[in-house]
Order: sequence, then C-alpha cells, then structure tokens
Amino acid sequence: MGNADGVLPGTEFGRRVPVPPSRPFLDTFRANLKETFFPDDPLRQFRNESGPRRVILGLKYFLPILDWAPSYSLSLFKSDLIAGATIASLAIPQGISYAKLANLPPIIGLYSSFVPPLVYAMMGSSRDLAVGTVAVASLLIGSMLANEVSPTQEPALYLHLAFTATFFAGLFQAALGLLRLGFIVDFLSHATIVGFMAGAATVVCLQQLKGMLGLEHFTTATDLVSVLKSVFTQVHQWRWESAVLGCCFLFFLLLTRFFSKRRPRFFWVSAAAPLTSVILGTLLVFLTHAENHGVQVIGYLKKGLNPPSMTSLIFTTPYLTVALKTGVVTGIVALAEGIAVGRSFAMFKNYHIDGNKEMIAFGTMNIAGSLTSCYLTTGPFSRSAVNYNAGCKTAMSNVVMAAAVMITLLFLTPLFHYTPLVVLSAIIMAAMLGLVDYEAAIHLWRVDKVDFCVCLAAFLGVVFGSVEIGLVIAVSISILRVLLFVSRPRTTVLGKVPNSAAYRRVDQYPVAQTVPGVLILRIDAPIYFTNASYLRERISRWIDEENGSSKGETSLQYLILDMGAVGSIDTSGISMLDEVKKIVDRRSIKLVLANPGSEVMKKMNSSKILEAIGQEWVFLTVADAVAACDFMLHTCKPGAIANDNGTCEAVV
Repeated sequence: MGNADGVLPGTEFGRRVPVPPSRPFLDTFRANLKETFFPDDPLRQFRNESGPRRVILGLKYFLPILDWAPSYSLSLFKSDLIAGATIASLAIPQGISYAKLANLPPIIGLYSSFVPPLVYAMMGSSRDLAVGTVAVASLLIGSMLANEVSPTQEPALYLHLAFTATFFAGLFQAALGLLRLGFIVDFLSHATIVGFMAGAATVVCLQQLKGMLGLEHFTTATDLVSVLKSVFTQVHQWRWESAVLGCCFLFFLLLTRFFSKRRPRFFWVSAAAPLTSVILGTLLVFLTHAENHGVQVIGYLKKGLNPPSMTSLIFTTPYLTVALKTGVVTGIVALAEGIAVGRSFAMFKNYHIDGNKEMIAFGTMNIAGSLTSCYLTTGPFSRSAVNYNAGCKTAMSNVVMAAAVMITLLFLTPLFHYTPLVVLSAIIMAAMLGLVDYEAAIHLWRVDKVDFCVCLAAFLGVVFGSVEIGLVIAVSISILRVLLFVSRPRTTVLGKVPNSAAYRRVDQYPVAQTVPGVLILRIDAPIYFTNASYLRERISRWIDEENGSSKGETSLQYLILDMGAVGSIDTSGISMLDEVKKIVDRRSIKLVLANPGSEVMKKMNSSKILEAIGQEWVFLTVADAVAACDFMLHTCKPGAIANDNGTCEAVV
C-alpha cells in the first residue's frame, strides 16, 4: 500500500465510473416517452410484418375476438354456456336492483345487461370478466345527479342526464386507453379502494332501509346522520310486512353465500339465490295480494329490446357540467374496479390482460350503451367470481348472458310486475356486505399504518360525508403521501458488515461498523427540486452529528454519498451537490461519490460539477470508495488531507 508521494494509485482503485456517451436529444426524448406511455411496447408485434398482416394484427389488437374465435370449439362453448346461464340468473335481479339504486327505471338495468356485454365480448381481453351494472357506480350516479335534478319530479331529464354521464364516462375511459394514460387510475391505491368500497357498501345498505321498511319518502342524502334521521323520524310509517319479508330474504341470501363458501362445489347455490328470491317473492305477493298491504312492487315493465337514446343526450348548459363531472368520477371508479377484478382472475388462470386495451373496451361499451338506453357498466367482482367458478373459458359467456337477458326483455318482463321492492333491497344488501373487507383493513393496520389511515379516511369520508367526498379525501391523502416520500427522501448511514465487503444500514444491521474518519450516507430517492434543499440540510446535519460524536476519534475527513438509488437528478439536484461540495470544502472534508447512475453522471459532467469533485473521486462501489479513503487516511501525514488530485497537502 505504500506510496512515497501519497498519490491515490490508479491501478489499485482503477474501477472508475465512466461518463455515458452522449445521445441526440430526440433519441433520449423518444426513449423516455416510450418508457412512460408505452412500457408494454404494443407495436412490437407489427415489426417485420407485411402491410396486410399488420392490418390483421391491428384488428386483432382492438378486437380480440378475432384472435380466439377461429379456434373456438364446441367443448369451450359448453363451458361458456353453463357459465353464461349462471351469471344471467344473477345479472337479471342485480340489474333491476342496481337501477333502482341509481334512481333509474328498473328496465334500464336490464337494458344495461344486454348491449355492453356484447361489446365487451368483442373488445375485452379478459376471459373471466362478466360485464354489468355495479352498486358503487350506481350509487355515485344516483347521488351526484340527484343533487342537481330530482329523479321523481323530473324523471325524463334525470334519465337523459344518466345517459349523458355514461357517454362522458365511456369517452373518458376510451381516451385514457388510447392516450396510454392508464397510470392515472393507479392513484386509487389498494388502501383507498378497500376503504372506499367499505364506505360505499355501508351507505348502500343504509339506503336500502327505505325498501326494507316500506317507506315512501326518504332522504336523498347518503351520509349516515341524514339516513338515520330519515329512518327514525318516520317510525310511525314503518311497514312490518316489508320488514319481515326483507329480513327473511336477506337471511336466505346470506345463508346461501355462507354455504357456497364452505362448499365451493356448490357455488351455483349462491349464484342462483337472487333469482330464486325474486321468483319466490313475486309468487308470494301475487298469491297473497301483499301489494294491498303495504308491500311495494316493481310494477309494469315494458317488453322489447333497447330503444335508441342518441337524441336523449344533453350537451347544453346548465346540465353539461354535472353530466361531465359525474361521468369522469364514475368512469374512474368503474375502471379501477373492472381492471382490478380482471387482473385478479387473470392471475389465477396465468394469463395477461392489457390495461390500456381494457380501458378502450370499457369506454367503447359505455359509449355504445349510452346510445342504447344503458347506464354505466363495468366488471363487478360478484358476477365475475360466479363466471369464474362456473368454469367460463372465453368472453363468450357474456354473449350467452346477453342472450338470456334478451329473451327476458322480449318475453318475460311482465312476470316481474309483482316483484316486491323489498326483495331487491335484500339482494343489494347481501351483495354489499361482501364488499366490507375487514380482513384487508386489519392487514393494512398490521403492515402499514399510513395505508390504514388512508383506508379509514376513505371510509369515514364516504359514511359521514358523501361518496365523492370520501373519494377525494382518500386520493388526496394518497397523493400527499407520494409527495412526502419524494420531498423527504430517506438518508441513512452505512457501515461495513464484518467478514464481508458489504456496506449496509447501521440501523438495520447492528453489527455493521462505521469507518473512522469516513461518513457513508445513502440517498434513497431521485434528487429533484422538491427535495434538494432538504437533502442539503440533512447531509449538513449528519456531518455535524458525526463530528459531535467523534469523542477524540479520528475527525471526519471523507464524506461518501452512495448514489445507487438516485435514478435521476435535475438541475436543482446538481446545484445541491455543488453546494454540498462547498460546505464540505469549508470543513476540510473530501466529497466522494459511489455508484452514480448514467443520467447522474451525464448531468454532472455537463454542469462541470464532476470536474469540481474530481472524476477520480467517483467510484463504482462503496467498498472501492472506502478503500481509497482508507488508503489516503493511512498514507497522508498527520495534519494533511487529500486534495482533488488524490495527493496529500498540508492544511494551512
């Protein structure tokens, strides 16, 4: 190790970090743009293909049915036929129930289970997703539109606004997919969705007290206080007939679900329970004339397929704003639920679904639905789970379900005349209780308290405010958390693990030993304008703490910054490094860098900060940097330090 002149030898510590070769700006910009918006490289399948072949591949990309239909077989159809018939038994009562939840005519729920599934079967990439209306989106539409237009006083205008909001939701969803902006949906974190769904389920269940108790007048507000006040100020109007009937059917639905969970082979028992409840309830009312004793019924449902609604869309003020806002909010929620459900079942069957392609499919089916008297649809978990358990093989199960709904619309709608509303309320409540995932909330509390707070905020915001307020609160907290992570990155002291060349965090590895005279700091985030000032101050404080705790040991002479986790840096970050260099120079401390990335090296080289630090003081690993510093500590004479060229000089 000897060196008469005290010069840092280039052969012993020769593993230097090179400055990457410069690339044209357009090439760099194109690469960054591709990584941001096209990480899945969707155009790779078109390479080295002829013109006609590219057209065919393009059609298959937007219409996946062209990919799997040519190889479709009778055995696959048998499986899809059973699955489609099973989910149809669930879709018909749920469609009627959820339309009621959105303050829409029950027939709209059946319409919405006919056209959108046909569109998704052609354009969707999931084999297991069963398309239909969902409770949360229905509640959102009902609460947001009812704030502007009364569904009872102006039913035609309200219905037209629901179609318009569905159109904007579809337009927004398709635009996200076409523009490759699906990452926006990722701001709805898992914790946000758990709390939001639980809160929405609670609110939906409370809203069903109107049907369960046979009340004719009920608050349009969705918060807990307003609903309970509306319930208990009308005690004298409660109908015991409705309450008894509703509790019996709710118990029946929950019992069948419990049985199906304990015996997965009998999943069809739970799936058929809603339609069974509708049939039994209808027969009971018809035979006993319970509608004359306070039990409310659906009433007349007209026959026929979806009438066109293109001329019903409203694009004029003052209703355009509320339709647009409702469409965007419900579109995001529907996308988050549909894509999450699709990915979950794709993982079970070990295949991949394209998120952006799914957005285009959802958007197209909702646009088509808005033009054919449908309101917002997506892929609900309950229906998709039944589809999965029934053994579906392709999206053809959605076609079978749509065919069953079509038969119902053409021939069977008069049979629902005596269906009691309390049965629909029981169906909704039974479905909603399954959305309260308390086990996930407990898991969040055990793993990450901040995520649990996000979940709780979403739940309380929905329950005590409104669905929109809960969603805004949860997303805001999630974004605030991201900003805090970016603006306050972690900096940790590293030490050497005995009998190894590894340097690890001393707070995680108590056996890790710091190097006398050397402070090793790891920066665990990219360096941007949002955290540059914080990092400068934090590094200065680490230096002060190190010098203050030396207690007669070798005073601090080297500061090593481990840049391995610094994936990128901006001009504010470069300025921060320059300021840190000046701070340590004033304290006669040498700044050393370890493992900087290519972008960091390029920007340091362009800004001349690399020249100021000295490229010979930029090392490939922390171990190399420590070895060089240790060499200089033992080579330089007392009272001398290593200068920028790696030679020893006396301190004046």
